[in-house]
Amino acid sequence: MPKGAIARLSTLCARRGIFRIAGSGGTRNISGTTAYHKALEAELADLHGKEGALLFTSAYIANDATLSTLPKLFPGLIIYSDALNHASMIEGVRRNGGAKRIFRHNDVAHLRALLAADDPAAPKLIAFESVYSMDGDFGPIAEICDLADEFGALTYIDEVHAVGMYGPRGGGVAERDTLAHRIDIINGTLAKAYGVMGGYIAASAKMCDAIRSYAPGFIFTTSLPPAVAAGAAASVAFLKTDAGQALRQRHQEQARVLKLRLKGMGLPIIDHGSHIVPVIVGDPVHTKKLSDMLLEQFGIYVQPINFPTVPRGTERLRFTPSPVHGAGEIDTLVRAMDGLWAHCALNRAELSA
Repeated sequence: MPKGAIARLSTLCARRGIFRIAGSGGTRNISGTTAYHKALEAELADLHGKEGALLFTSAYIANDATLSTLPKLFPGLIIYSDALNHASMIEGVRRNGGAKRIFRHNDVAHLRALLAADDPAAPKLIAFESVYSMDGDFGPIAEICDLADEFGALTYIDEVHAVGMYGPRGGGVAERDTLAHRIDIINGTLAKAYGVMGGYIAASAKMCDAIRSYAPGFIFTTSLPPAVAAGAAASVAFLKTDAGQALRQRHQEQARVLKLRLKGMGLPIIDHGSHIVPVIVGDPVHTKKLSDMLLEQFGIYVQPINFPTVPRGTERLRFTPSPVHGAGEIDTLVRAMDGLWAHCALNRAELSA
């Protein structure tokens, strides 16, 4: 298109406000809240059985902003954080300037000892995840909630790798295990199962309003475009239905099939029962090479995970099969992995293991 035509089109669009349609126009507390943002927050609150929800531009920002703001709301707050929590949670806890305790991953006994050692009168919060993305293991939600009740602590769970994919309506592992009512603050994403972008927390109305009023990461950030919010609301609503539950069942079945096939070839996978399928390579060069060859030779993209995301010596390929991957595609992947594993002369596990 000629430059002159582009300039005329830009002027016409600007006069008619077309450019404004693509964006929200400002921050949530000034001019960036629309009916679409409110509808999405209502869908999310309903999804988790909470009074309210608060929308952020990403789940990373939701974690960081919320966890760094909570000590302003609860002076003297001590946060107990799982050692393998996501970087966004670590950053939020680090930046808040308050007291923190790190408990060994999924070690409820260690968490209990830390809670018992602190002042019983001090406000406390336990932060953990429902599904840990690198190994695909589950957090001990019920046991942590029991400790929270015993020591008077708040609970904060990251359900980023579970929302939309677990539970009868997609509310995550806490919903699947009928424990959502015992969680004070639930963090989730709209960028994975829901296929859009953005993040959120779901909590009591007072908690959401307090974070809205005090969290710089919410106050000073331009809100999501209305069209994105509308699309996310439609996605959340759809995955609450029976059709969404059928997708979740197919999702889990595809993961089970892939794990069974990879195990049958003796590939060293980690299987904690979730949809995440890590295959341990144990070398950063081979991990990258395998990923490249899968893409170049077979048109298959798989995520190579290296240090510092995982410890050295545990480098891996992380597979996350979807509900729409068919038997033929899984077969192609398995055959490709079998050939490339042999090509790279990598070790295999004992088939009887």
